[in-house]
Amino acid sequence: MLKLNAIKSEKIWGYELWIASTHPNGCQKEFKDFCNGDYPLLVKVIQADDTLSIQVHPDDDWAVKLEGEGNRGKTECWYVLDAAPDAKLVYGIKEGFSNEVLAKAITENKLEEYLEFVSVKPGDFIFIPAGTVHAIGAGLRLMEVQQSCDLTYRLYDWGRGREVHIEKGLAVIKREEMIPVAPFGADFDCKYFYMQKVDVKGGWSMLCSKEGKDNPAGVQLLYVISANKAVIRSGEDKVATELKAEDIYAVAPGEKITVEGNASIMKICAK
Repeated sequence: MLKLNAIKSEKIWGYELWIASTHPNGCQKEFKDFCNGDYPLLVKVIQADDTLSIQVHPDDDWAVKLEGEGNRGKTECWYVLDAAPDAKLVYGIKEGFSNEVLAKAITENKLEEYLEFVSVKPGDFIFIPAGTVHAIGAGLRLMEVQQSCDLTYRLYDWGRGREVHIEKGLAVIKREEMIPVAPFGADFDCKYFYMQKVDVKGGWSMLCSKEGKDNPAGVQLLYVISANKAVIRSGEDKVATELKAEDIYAVAPGEKITVEGNASIMKICAK
């Protein structure tokens, strides 16, 4: 078991904590060594004090087509940790508008008229398949699970003057029915990752499958949403470590973990 130390990245809208990463743009060397290679997921905590740009990420095919071999797409999701009373997200675009109409709206600084806004609260879950237009609003703190990819096409930046990627961004947009925003249930499963929320009341143990022992994806992650007088230990260890909110632990294939006390934990598994 390895407790991971975050890499902080300051942004004009707040900051990101890369809390589980082997990506070259923010690699935790001890985590990469623990995985014996590149982990296919990247986990972050995002603090948005101001609204992020309107953006979209390519899928695996578009990532290769636009950026070259060796690139992967970026399907992601958010779990809301904290939210101001009026906090909102951009989650998709309104139906019935062509890329030409959207391009014109971007150049005229009128894209807001075509965006879908949704209010969110702590505990809500948002799934963002590659190709979904999205943005995090001000007053939000999120835990993000995504493919290990740092490709972002910025469509619109609220007049802040940063570079936008209109042609690439519009090319990769997908107009598919999306999963409604709702509180996270017991678990979530998609092509790239599986997540399970575990509410520990007294004690809980898990055994990380041995099947992935020769694959970095066999490592599982435990993210602490909240904890109250809770500790974690590996195997038969006598010494336990106190759990704190927003801690994250990597668990090796074949390793048994025990949590004692009261805590809410998100188990994250790569595919």
